[in-house]
Amino acid sequence: MAQTDDQGHSPPEGDWRREYWRRNLRLMVILLSIWFIVPFGGGVLFVEQLNQVSFGGYPLGFWIAQQGSIYTFLILILIYAVRMDRLDDKFGVSERDEEGQRR
Repeated sequence: MAQTDDQGHSPPEGDWRREYWRRNLRLMVILLSIWFIVPFGGGVLFVEQLNQVSFGGYPLGFWIAQQGSIYTFLILILIYAVRMDRLDDKFGVSERDEEGQRR
């Protein structure tokens, strides 16, 4: 199973698993970094500056620490699921058949 990368290069036969895992890890690191930065930056580092603004009747820094980090996490889960479906399709390991139905 030979897959092409973004530059059109085809990895050696059997090396597609390593490339698939590398892209999966890269996506996870990016998303986990965002998950760390949003609540830590908004709820700890920049809380004083953000608390000058109100959101829903609450200081923005407090809101990010309490609710924003949860919403961020849910959005990141959705992004991960969509991106992994695309990656699965690209590498031919999708759990869907040709009609788009789950196997």
